[in-house]
Amino acid sequence: MKKIEFPADFIFGTATSAAQLEGASLEDGKGLSIWDVFARIPGAIADGTTPDIACDMYRSYEEDLKLAGKLNMESFRFSFSWSRILPEGRGRVNQKGLDYYKRLIDSIHQNGMVPNATIYHWDLPYELEREGGWLNREVVKWYGEYASLLFHTFGESIPLWATVNEPIATYVGYALGQFAPGRRSESFGRQANHHLLLAHGEGVKRFREAGLKNSRIGMVVDIWHHHPLRAGSKEDRELAELENEKTYRSYLNPVFQGCYSERLLEYMKENNCMPVMEEGDMERIKQPLDYFGLNCYNRVLSCADSELLKPRKENGQGGNFLENGSEFYPKAVYDAIGILNREYKIGIPIYITENGTYNCSEEVTAKGKVHDTQRIRYIQGFLYWIHKAMEEGADIRGYYLWSLLDNWEWSAGYTYRFGLVHTDFKTQERIVKDSALWFKEMVKNRGFVPEDEYTGE
Repeated sequence: MKKIEFPADFIFGTATSAAQLEGASLEDGKGLSIWDVFARIPGAIADGTTPDIACDMYRSYEEDLKLAGKLNMESFRFSFSWSRILPEGRGRVNQKGLDYYKRLIDSIHQNGMVPNATIYHWDLPYELEREGGWLNREVVKWYGEYASLLFHTFGESIPLWATVNEPIATYVGYALGQFAPGRRSESFGRQANHHLLLAHGEGVKRFREAGLKNSRIGMVVDIWHHHPLRAGSKEDRELAELENEKTYRSYLNPVFQGCYSERLLEYMKENNCMPVMEEGDMERIKQPLDYFGLNCYNRVLSCADSELLKPRKENGQGGNFLENGSEFYPKAVYDAIGILNREYKIGIPIYITENGTYNCSEEVTAKGKVHDTQRIRYIQGFLYWIHKAMEEGADIRGYYLWSLLDNWEWSAGYTYRFGLVHTDFKTQERIVKDSALWFKEMVKNRGFVPEDEYTGE
């Protein structure tokens, strides 16, 4: 097949987050985050672990970033720990926290990579949660002060900034109880959503006020588009449409169109979960962005008959599945790009800020190798469809693989391995997987020859 080639200025990188990598969760003045507390609730984390150590990158960042550079990573995406910088979430600044991130950013530059920073990646300071967290409208001001501190401290040493990562995780934490802080109320989830969107808008406003002319600001949203399991079923189609409104469209509509959709408003009214809103909120949320960060891992299938939602692999209904049981549908990223450009007409560059898969034959062989062949196939499939979208005119500037290292995967603990590099969580030894070596060569060659058309059907 014809080689897929990416332009010289297309950025290849890797994505990470503070709570999943850093460890040192109560060291050098860091305050508790909601995940530090949530992880200690019995049964909250699949394997009963906490993020106290994770990958210990607070200590090993120099070696890990050097490794990323050797793997030809051109950009390193990370997040700030709000409670490492502001232990109480506001007011008193922990200088040791700021100093750590100064060293981290310097090391990213020294290893030839572009820093890409996320201001908020799920780990709200616990002291703010005690005051209501994302349910307290004051959180918008607290976030704004935190963002301003970052802008004025690190400025243009960071070319790419993101206000928030995957806002739906906050909804999950307030509505479904599966993520921190573990609340369970649809009303709470919708209110937290609204305040997070307001904080995003406040963050963009603070960025403009900081005058960082050589940096860009964006937002990162994950699109898991819901498809009806049975295309001919009206019930399945309606359910899929509603799920899309309740998930990614509940962010894209306010950010790009300045409103919640009529269907979502109807749902919130019917279910008594309409958030408290004030005049001017939508104008505050709808701030012009410099780029959009798209996280895309897969699609979701919706079905009104719950019995039919059992894995199609088990039911013998066809489809293409990975060893971990998830469907392999790389066209999901092409579909998501089309939604952004055709339906929302966003008119700004797109970066694929997260994409990856987990548990792809992660065993370390006697020779110290990890043959994660399915991860390579997964990456190829998504790059195939990203390239196709670019050929059709989509303005896509980069691709970030999740993640550099196997890390602490939130409620899954250490049971899900997403890394290009294997982490031994007892010894903190790093072992480069086959996928990392493939990715290194792919970046060097600016592309690859696909083995398939990767339809994923």
